[in-house]
Amino acid sequence: MKILLVEDENRIAQALAEVLIDQNYVVDIANDGQVGWEFATAFPYELIVLDLMLPKLDGITLCRQIRQAGYCTPILLLTAKDTSNDKVVGLDAGADDYVVKPFDLQELMARIRALLRRGSNILPPVFEWEKLRLDPNTCEVTYNGKLVILTPKEYRILELFLRHSHQVLNRHQILKHIWSFEDPPGEETIKVHIRSLRQKLKYAGASCDFIETVYGLGYRLKQTF
Repeated sequence: MKILLVEDENRIAQALAEVLIDQNYVVDIANDGQVGWEFATAFPYELIVLDLMLPKLDGITLCRQIRQAGYCTPILLLTAKDTSNDKVVGLDAGADDYVVKPFDLQELMARIRALLRRGSNILPPVFEWEKLRLDPNTCEVTYNGKLVILTPKEYRILELFLRHSHQVLNRHQILKHIWSFEDPPGEETIKVHIRSLRQKLKYAGASCDFIETVYGLGYRLKQTF
């Protein structure tokens, strides 16, 4: 899952990004509101964590712009202001939740998980496809009960396919969902990750084309029923 962090305090941004990345999220960081707007309208995000006091474009204005443009991505506001009026203004601007600095990291992560669940409440808590099972809560993947050890990138790619299980995903779509803006790979890198993922699933008992290539279009999970 991909998160946009709009925060101009570099120390806070880097520390929070490290924690999110450790929990298998992909994170883009924007250091001002204008860059945040450009990212929010250019890439698919499951959540936006947004500071209020930002250069160029403040958080409230950015939040309103995102909503007025029709984006429904959950937004979590971060701010040093702790008055009822500030909270009301932020929520009325379209935010889904509000956390005051300095924040407790465990509480913040719990609120992030809650918003991500709310944003994907039409999806099952555990993803299954034939004998494959992926549990986002534990980041555990099994095939026919056998544990499949994946790298973080392989795990995110597999989760992406499961979240879009009846769609064909091309390399550009995979890139936008799985890699951060500052870490774009070449197309060959995506092919290498998918090849490795196929091999690990095959070793666990899956067919060699469990993730099948739709020539000229992209990749999808293969249906055998």
